[in-house]
Amino acid sequence: MTVTPILEDASLVGADRQAPLSERSLSKLRWRSRRGLLENDLFIERFFNRHADGLTVGQARGMYVLMDLSDNDLMDLLLRRTELQTEISTEEVREVLDMLRA
Repeated sequence: MTVTPILEDASLVGADRQAPLSERSLSKLRWRSRRGLLENDLFIERFFNRHADGLTVGQARGMYVLMDLSDNDLMDLLLRRTELQTEISTEEVREVLDMLRA
């Protein structure tokens, strides 16, 4: 089963997953990635500081899936307290989660 997140950025739908992320799409992703839990924001800020210039469409789609999680569920994943649920465990999501955890 493939999970399709609700993408606020329609330009990502159907795009090549290896294509570089446009500045506009990156801006939308940053906006969507703001969280209510400071600890999550710290992980996400570090992620963007390290990877923003090289993000791909596929990684953005993975990030959108993770941003659909509740703050507590996301924090548990980032701290490795839990693993990804099968229904959202796609290559794109796993790749971004590894990038966030690094």
